[in-house]
Amino acid sequence: MAGVDASARRRAEYSTDASLYRVAPELVAFPRDADEVVAVVETCLGLGVPLTARGAGTSIAGNAVGTGVVMDLARHLGRVRSLDPEAATARVEPGVVLDDLQAAARPHGLRFGPDPSTHSRCTLGGMIGNNACGSRALAYGRTADNVLELDVVTGTGQRLAARPGAVGEVPGLDAVVRAALGPIRTQFGRFGRQGSGYSLEHLLPERGGDLAQALAGSEGTLAVVLGATLRLVKAPAATILVVLGYPDMAAAADAAGAVLPHHPVALEGIDARIIDVVRRRGRAVPDLPKGGGWLLVELPGATPAEAEAAAARLTAAAGPDALAAKVLHDPSQAAAVWRIREDGAGFGGRSPAGAPAWAGWEDAAVPPERLGAYLRDFEALLADHGLGGIPYGHFGDGCLHVRIDFPFDRPGGQAVYRSFVEQAAALVAGHGGSMSGEHGDGRARSELLPLMYSPDAIGAMAAVKAALDPRDLLNPGVLVRPRPFDADLRRTMVRPVTGRLGFRYAEDGGDLTSAVHRCTGIGRCVADNSAAGGVMCPSWLATRDEKDTTRGRSRVLQEAVNGTLVRGLSSPEVRESLELCLACKGCASDCPTGVDMATYKAEVLHQTYRRRLRPPAHYSLGWVPRWAALAARAPRLANLLLAAPVLSQVAKRLAGVDRRRPLPRFAPQTLRTWWRRRPAAGPTRPRVLLWPDTFTDHFSPSAGQAAVQVLEDAGYRVELPDEPLCCALTWISTGQLDTAKRALRHAVDRLATLVGEGPGSKGGSAEVRGASVLVGLEPSCLAVLRHDAPALLGADDPAAVVVARAARTLAEVLGATPGWAPPDLSGVVAVAQPHCHQHAVLGWEADRDLLARAGAEVTAVGGCCGLAGNFGAERGHYDVSVAVAETALLPAVRAAGPDAVVLADGFSCRTQLDHLAGRRALHLAELLAGGRR
Repeated sequence: MAGVDASARRRAEYSTDASLYRVAPELVAFPRDADEVVAVVETCLGLGVPLTARGAGTSIAGNAVGTGVVMDLARHLGRVRSLDPEAATARVEPGVVLDDLQAAARPHGLRFGPDPSTHSRCTLGGMIGNNACGSRALAYGRTADNVLELDVVTGTGQRLAARPGAVGEVPGLDAVVRAALGPIRTQFGRFGRQGSGYSLEHLLPERGGDLAQALAGSEGTLAVVLGATLRLVKAPAATILVVLGYPDMAAAADAAGAVLPHHPVALEGIDARIIDVVRRRGRAVPDLPKGGGWLLVELPGATPAEAEAAAARLTAAAGPDALAAKVLHDPSQAAAVWRIREDGAGFGGRSPAGAPAWAGWEDAAVPPERLGAYLRDFEALLADHGLGGIPYGHFGDGCLHVRIDFPFDRPGGQAVYRSFVEQAAALVAGHGGSMSGEHGDGRARSELLPLMYSPDAIGAMAAVKAALDPRDLLNPGVLVRPRPFDADLRRTMVRPVTGRLGFRYAEDGGDLTSAVHRCTGIGRCVADNSAAGGVMCPSWLATRDEKDTTRGRSRVLQEAVNGTLVRGLSSPEVRESLELCLACKGCASDCPTGVDMATYKAEVLHQTYRRRLRPPAHYSLGWVPRWAALAARAPRLANLLLAAPVLSQVAKRLAGVDRRRPLPRFAPQTLRTWWRRRPAAGPTRPRVLLWPDTFTDHFSPSAGQAAVQVLEDAGYRVELPDEPLCCALTWISTGQLDTAKRALRHAVDRLATLVGEGPGSKGGSAEVRGASVLVGLEPSCLAVLRHDAPALLGADDPAAVVVARAARTLAEVLGATPGWAPPDLSGVVAVAQPHCHQHAVLGWEADRDLLARAGAEVTAVGGCCGLAGNFGAERGHYDVSVAVAETALLPAVRAAGPDAVVLADGFSCRTQLDHLAGRRALHLAELLAGGRR
């Protein structure tokens, strides 16, 4: 098979999953069909090489890493083979993403029952491997309960159909079951979330000897799944979310039992700590009822009215235990709450104390009636060890998730980890629970199974393993003959990187190592988030290669700082990994753990090329402010020369620009020149400082002129800085950070003087008054003032702080102006492309609200335009740049039709639209200036 890669970079990308563990494979295989999967298995058996099957790579317990071959079943095996609405069944390949199956089933009123929080990227093969559950397993059961038949190849090379009654088809398995009837009947399947160990109860004769259900949760240690026939369930016609508030999480857990008789589809628990994290990350939080802990109760109904009635009954019955209750009638509000819950693993990546938190003890479960008591004991155990975490979970099922700030970066940290986990395991066992409630045991908990099972039960699991994988080649070190749970820990293998860094990394203790280890592998970047307005990760959407994910890049950077597979930040592997990173900053907001790959890429370029010869594009595109200032002396001549066919191609070749990319034209008159020639507004008006960035000044002054008109119409006296002030964006994106700091230092100091400190400088939502408002028109440049300036100059730099507080978008200023009303835009149909940096740093909510007030019908497009500053112009990036634009933006513009207004504040977005769609996009200022009054 052709899909085999043994390169150091690829091995680094697959060296870990979403767990604590780092185990580098010898090679990674990408089979294209079931026959190639069988061939990989047979080859590994013939050579005695361990084999680990992998789906989305979101395994939290170290279930999807291995020393030999890691086989990626998600890359090519993602087809829904058939769907039978009458029988309510589906046949799928192992790499089918759950959301894709749900999309195929939805038109028939059907769905697959279990839905882990990773539903946008988790695969059915991985769900079968872990016996995945999710929030709605409460109503629909675990994955095992919804598996009808599996096409598998075992560790002996035998291919068979695993189904009820198939125990006898595996040589020796029936005898193993008969010899262990006692321990199987008394110790397995005691409660719904008993996820630890093999599910041997399904092999019992009275249970039909269901081999398919028994293989669910075996974590790829017994067989490799080639395909599956699944049961689908009827989706409720309507659902409604009720939020019940309690004093704390434990009180909410105590109350869960009283909610179960109302037959919820889902019954989840979150607490105030996770809400605090969301707010600190700048995300909006829907209004929740009073409380320190909340139950999220989703109720079904045959009609919306029936769901509403069920919600009324629940709130009436909540009684004095609940401090307050709220029914979320607005589906968007309910969706926002569910997004917070689904991103819990990412938001929990920092403890309440701000330290990195890890998945070392992640998803233990107890019988639901024991959850409140267990939670109080668990919190006490954390306190005894000086540890912290943010718990949340499936309270209706008794399952608790938490990431804990184990001190792996300190001497003795590994011993603290072992001590805590051993005591936590004993605590769970004492409450009659399971080490794992849905994520499997993997490398994290397999060693602990003797605390939960008797020697006879452990022996029965080993005998089953011997029958199906006698040579222990399928995912070795997991469940049977386990590796120590504190072996192969990724975070203990690294050293800090703190010297001579370009950025400050204040939130990571000044340590690049801590920064790149923010990635926990949960994989939001391997899903298409654009339909929900997300941006991350545009290059993956174009290539579908792990190399081009935020996660894959983080893994390579992690290897670079530990110096094992990848030798340093200047290595070829790091260069390959970052080559197609658009530096869009989408991950800075969309990744729940706060990875900022644009910053890391700039840092790597800084470290690699500092005081060395750079690629040509760094001098051409990276020095755009200098070339633009030079061209401003004779813009018509500059345009004439750059438009000449021969000169243009020569210039592009020398500049490292793709020959197919048109060069932007310099404006015949800069914004600053136009400004100097116009009369000043009345001096008695409130003052606002309009900052002409390089792109607005030299390439798109019409946007600046329109902004002046709009601001003056709103009652302001507009002023411009008395000299050109560059934010150094292009130097930052090309990693020329020494130059960037000098330019930014000058710009920030001067802007701070012009803006001053005063009322109205506390952020975008504050009332606008006084002289402390600075309006920026180019989102990427304004984002530098808000985000990159403090990151480069210091979060406590006085000038940077003043400017960051004062910097506003046009929509933020207008929306906060007392008495201002937008022009009448009723009848305007628009497609808007929020700039990636605005999405990530500034937010587009003020623009959305302003346009809605104006009466415009606006469709905001998620994803990236694909040009992304210098990225799409550089030689070698053109095809990917176009492919990125085709993921969301260009289809949306075509669908809107030729009469729709295309709105894009970013100069690169407008440039891309002009080139690829032949459409002139407007800046918000231009749309408002042309609106009806």
